[in-house]
Amino acid sequence: MSRVCELTGKKAMVGNNVSHALNRTKRKFNANLTTKRFYLPEEDRWITLKVSTSALKNINKKGISAVIKEARAKGFLTK
Repeated sequence: MSRVCELTGKKAMVGNNVSHALNRTKRKFNANLTTKRFYLPEEDRWITLKVSTSALKNINKKGISAVIKEARAKGFLTK
């Protein structure tokens, strides 16, 4: 599976490692992802999502139902 957040669409960014002598080599900044199970009371089922930690903060703030509704509207979550 790819390293993409299923709720926000966050994915890896590309940048440079910069040495003391200012030599630059390519590197990747991966998203901070965790696999987490959530209970949806409306559908009476559990779902497993790969989400970024910033998405977890949004879930704690707004609730899982509201965040999933927004993600489906944006087209990130198709389940």
